[in-house]
Parts: sequence; structure tokens; C-alpha cells
Amino acid sequence: MPRRTATMLTSTLLLIALLCAGVLIKVPYAEMTPGPTVNTLGDHDGEPVLNIKGHKTYPTDGHLNMTTVRVTSPDYRMNLFQAVAGWIAHDNVVVPHETLYPDGKTEEQSTQENAEEFSQSQESAKVAALRELDIPVSTRVVVATVVKGNPAEGKLHAGDVIKSVDGSPVRKPGDVAELVTKHQPGEPVVFTIVPAADAAAAEKAGEEPSGTERVTVTTAPAGKSGGEAKRAIVGIQAGTDHTFPFTVDIKLADVGGPSAGLMFALGIVDKLSPDDLTGGKFIAGTGTIDEDGAVGPIGGISMKTVGARAKGAQYFLTPADNCATAAKDVPEGLTLVKVDTIDDALDSLEKIREDRTEALPACTTG
Repeated sequence: MPRRTATMLTSTLLLIALLCAGVLIKVPYAEMTPGPTVNTLGDHDGEPVLNIKGHKTYPTDGHLNMTTVRVTSPDYRMNLFQAVAGWIAHDNVVVPHETLYPDGKTEEQSTQENAEEFSQSQESAKVAALRELDIPVSTRVVVATVVKGNPAEGKLHAGDVIKSVDGSPVRKPGDVAELVTKHQPGEPVVFTIVPAADAAAAEKAGEEPSGTERVTVTTAPAGKSGGEAKRAIVGIQAGTDHTFPFTVDIKLADVGGPSAGLMFALGIVDKLSPDDLTGGKFIAGTGTIDEDGAVGPIGGISMKTVGARAKGAQYFLTPADNCATAAKDVPEGLTLVKVDTIDDALDSLEKIREDRTEALPACTTG
């Protein structure tokens, strides 16, 4: 066989082997790509994203779009070629699998966790928006979860309103643990509660729950040995529930996680305010929000800016802690706006609609 032919044959076989290896070798990476972006001021699947009843609303214009990221499932294993293609591509990101799914979480566990975070983000967005508008919101401490096999099981239930512990008023979730841990394991703790069913019925009727019950729970040790065993627990997690003066429903299926909080809050403020917040401009953004209006960072920022610009966004409200990453690769035609709080966002929206964009707080890589 001529030397040149042998060389070509060897090269071809080597190439085929490399191609086969690239397809067959699985690598521990996952992929993120831009997901849907939805206008919180508009409709989705034929229904308003924000549905407000019992309070005057105002016409809105423009866009206040929340953004999302698509990720590969926990069970998906990409091959070497797919990983390399993802690293080269501009509109997706390849990250270590454990970054998206730590501790070996299943798809069901991840979906449940995202759903819970999404629900909490909606609640926080409502509170932040109404507080921004000086609309009072009633807050109460409730039993969020009861841990199976612990002393509170069968005595306290999720949704029970905790009025006091051992006669001491409870004003925030942390008060519950503080009062319980004053005891030694084996000692009784007396909870004064409004049962969940009574609280729900009163809320539906627009009334404050009146009747209370006293429930005694014997504490148990938190651990099996050492100093931890001396800490008393009853096996509940306290949380916060709110009573709103009117109905604010957020309808958006197939979305999870807490990152839409800021845009939901701004959408609610816009619908409840006579002033048009956007001035007809296409504004997108992301960020968690707490009840006091503080904006927190999120994951997948670069994918969200790509997705937003692809849909026509001109401005992108960016959590301050995500600014440096987002500023490294800004889609052409998109202006990043740094926000720390809902007040920052509203101030920037005013500058945008008044065409004072030179005064906007910019994201930088530094």
C-alpha cells in the first residue's frame, strides 16, 4: 500500500475513532439556554399575568418583562461534542452539572423546590409592591411545615397562625425558635394558635380570626449527642403569611424559582398607579425581591439578557450583584441598568420614560 494512502487511511480511522469517542463519552456538565420572556403587564396563554380585583387599576403601556432560563434535566448527560459546541456557542452556557443540581437532586425534587421558591417570590413581590404604594398589608406568623416524626406532628398543622409561645407574643418567625429553645428537651411548650381552617375561613370572609386554641407540645432534643442534643425543638418551621386588602393573582404556569420577583412587583405597582411606568418602552429584567423591596442576585444572567434582547428589550434591570458578569457580554442594543432596590428600579424607569438615559446607573465589569 502506498505510504500516502496508508497515512490517509490511518488519519481517517483516527478521525472516526475520535468522532465515536466524542459521541460516546459522557461528561458531567449541564446546559443553560435563554428561556421565555413574559410581559407582566400583558397576557399569557389567554389570561392576564397580573389579575387584580377589589382595587382600582389603570391602563398600562410598554413592557415589564420577566425573563427565564432553560436548563437540561438532572438525568440528561451530554457527550463531549455537545459540551464543546456549548462552550463555543454564544447563546448558551455549559456549566458543571452539580452547579444546577447540587447534592444529587432528582428532577422531581428540583421542580418542587423551584415551585416553592416561585410561590414565595410572588408573595414577596405583592408585599413589596403594596408597601411601595403605602397600602397596608397584614402580616402574621404561621406554621410553615411540620417535620414528620417530631413532637409537633398531629398537634400543630401547616397554616396554623401562631399568636404566642408560652404567653409571649410572636411577631416574626424567628421568635418561635427563640422561645422554644429557652426550654430543655422534655419540657412542655404552650402554643396559642388560630387553627389553619379557622384562619382560612376568616381570610375568605375578609375578617380577622378571633378564636384561639392552646396546644401543649413536649420538646425533644435536636441531636443525638454532644451539645446539639441539649437544644430543644418541637419539629416545626415557622413562616410568614400575609392578608392583602384586595386580590392580586399572578398567573404564570411552567415557571419556577424566585428570580421574577422584581418584575412582578413593578408590574403590580404599574397597574395600581395612574402614571405609566414604562413610557411605552420595552423593559425587561430579573432579580429576587424581599418584602422590604431589596433586590437580590440570580443565576443565568447572561442567558436572560440574550433572551430579552432577542424579544426586543431595550433596557434590562439588573441586580447589582449580577452587574459585573452581565456587563462582560452585553447584547447589542441592550442597556443594562443596575438596581439594588425597588426604589432604584422605579427611579430608573422614570429616567427611561423621560429620555434621561445618560443618568441611568450603569453596570460595569469592575
